[in-house]
Amino acid sequence: MKRQNFKTFLLAFVMVMVLGVTLLTGCITITSPTSSTLTTNSTPTTAISESWTPPTTSGTTGQLASIADAVALVKPSVVAINTEVVSYDIFNRQYTQQGAGSGWIIDANGIIVTNNHVVEGAKSITVITDAGVTYKANPSNVYTDPLNDLAIIKIDAKNLPALKTGKSSNMRIGDWVVAIGNALGQGIRATEGIISRKGVLLQVDQNETLYDLIETSAAINPGNSGGPLVNLAGEVIGITSAKISSVGVEGMGYGISIDTALPIIQELVNKGYVIRPYIGVSLYTVDQLAIAQLDLKVDKGVLITSVSAGSPADKAGLKQYDVIVSLGGTDVSTVEELTKILHASTIGTALEIKYWRGSTQYSTMVTPIESPRPQG
Repeated sequence: MKRQNFKTFLLAFVMVMVLGVTLLTGCITITSPTSSTLTTNSTPTTAISESWTPPTTSGTTGQLASIADAVALVKPSVVAINTEVVSYDIFNRQYTQQGAGSGWIIDANGIIVTNNHVVEGAKSITVITDAGVTYKANPSNVYTDPLNDLAIIKIDAKNLPALKTGKSSNMRIGDWVVAIGNALGQGIRATEGIISRKGVLLQVDQNETLYDLIETSAAINPGNSGGPLVNLAGEVIGITSAKISSVGVEGMGYGISIDTALPIIQELVNKGYVIRPYIGVSLYTVDQLAIAQLDLKVDKGVLITSVSAGSPADKAGLKQYDVIVSLGGTDVSTVEELTKILHASTIGTALEIKYWRGSTQYSTMVTPIESPRPQG
């Protein structure tokens, strides 16, 4: 009996550790801050088209007769994306790691929508259409927005079957949806489910939080990322982005709302990058580790880990290890809260920042500017 109890305990412990690693991947420490939620990734220097606009969104198309009809309408516009990324082992030896994801055609002239994490760091990108045609994508024709986990790929193609987009705001909890993508890298397949929640906030890792997500019960597996989540009219209402699953719990799939994604996609096509209000700081949510290491005098707030020289924050007098507790008149205690307020602010309009330096609280004004163009 004791041996059986030990086996049960050991199995439970392993399951908890696996789940913990899955959810905590990417955490950072205060001793070596290297990342920022308010900076942008490298991107090509030339945009695709300054005059491009997304296809007209109706969101009013009647439902098709069945899920099979929706799949038949959408599947020809879904692509498999295979990548090669250079990685290094523990001995710093270089090797090539292969990846698989999904995407969908938003423009007949070869504009593909996918997730940033599908193509991030890829030295080789291959796009395979449902008809079996293969295209090699030039990495210089990939445009990304890491903050929202979105990317577009431009391939040299014409007359591709582009998808229609709907309105995620028109969808209700309980509505049927279909996720279509390159699940497990085994080819394009479809799974069905309902919308479980809307407007979900999901912390992917310590440095990335996704907003306005659609939660669905549709089965989503590795390789689905970047594929479309469609309604029964065959309209894209979300872009599959992440999945959480645990032993004994039914999987929950997530898609980026198309209402949130379309303006970002348009900026990526028109400019090659996304412009946001920018103050030039790297941030970390105050926790017990930060308090202990830096002897902070406050127990909550947003720690500044670095300030870019010449940035609005620098000009406002902010310094490394200051702790911001209010932005624009609203109290903040996490990086996500501060980022959301900043991105909703107006470029060129001053914001009040309240912050602690040591045991003294100060107030200053900072004026956001356009985020710098990423360096290619």
